[in-house]
Amino acid sequence: MTTENQDITRLEFFPISFFAMVMGMSGLTIGWEKAQSLLHLDLGINPWLVGATSSLFAALATIYGTKLVLHRQAVLKELRHPIKLNFFPTISISLLLLAIAFLDLIPTASRALWFTGASLHLLFTLYVVSVWIHHEHFQVHHMNPAWFIPAVGNVLVPVAGVPLGYPEVSWFFFSVGMLFWFMLMTIILYRVLFHHPIEERLLPTLFILIAPPAVGFIAYMRLVGELDGFAQLLYFSGLFLTLLLFTQAGRFLRLRFFLSWWAYSFPLAAFSIASMMMFERTGGDLYRYLGIGLLTMLTGIVMLLLTATALAVRERRVCLPNH
Repeated sequence: MTTENQDITRLEFFPISFFAMVMGMSGLTIGWEKAQSLLHLDLGINPWLVGATSSLFAALATIYGTKLVLHRQAVLKELRHPIKLNFFPTISISLLLLAIAFLDLIPTASRALWFTGASLHLLFTLYVVSVWIHHEHFQVHHMNPAWFIPAVGNVLVPVAGVPLGYPEVSWFFFSVGMLFWFMLMTIILYRVLFHHPIEERLLPTLFILIAPPAVGFIAYMRLVGELDGFAQLLYFSGLFLTLLLFTQAGRFLRLRFFLSWWAYSFPLAAFSIASMMMFERTGGDLYRYLGIGLLTMLTGIVMLLLTATALAVRERRVCLPNH
């Protein structure tokens, strides 16, 4: 088989989960924007981080768009897959995160990205939930934390939506996200406690459990503007889940690389930002150290993930059948 034919074949198996990279890079970008604001610094890195993240999204969108044109059946197969289905909202989430990143740099671009991301995410949410309701082949072992992805995207909408002037729309999306977080958390615990363990390649998705309460805290603070009881419930739920997963570090360190490793990045970014917001509200140094410390760790993790992903692509360990 020629190199050109091999590349075409690999394109057929280019996974939708690649867009999780944009979520991780966006989280890192927004985290550093927040840290510089918190510390009253300007490192001059914001435009570079936003540019790199935007370029990554554009590249992945181009590749996946080409796959849609040349291998439509492969895309439809992913849309019907009980696990891969839940990664399609990473496209709209990427747009929403870019809207947050552009909020202070280019407000007009932020508004366009927010409108597009929110509209697309609503369509994805309706589609995914419809598939959940009318499925004919899902089993309990198909359930994993990646099912939270559509919920997380809804909760993200207020973060840029409120400062852009759309509080009612933001409340709608926030309510939908919280509704599904409460329901899915119960199902996930049932699946983990009473059925076979989550397979190795999907174990990193456990970090996604951190995202709904952490992002929910950030969004709720945008909507309400004060640190009330519900805000604290969201933050400390995220803190407990972060501590719980850090106690499992040995298990995660033994895993070989899968694209699912990108699940480490965005949830840690979200909780880092939430901790920095807690410092702003309370003045407690513990929150500042926690936020900056997690952001520093996240920076190293993202660099590791970029390197590992590049090596996996070069060595042709991704874009394979059944991946």
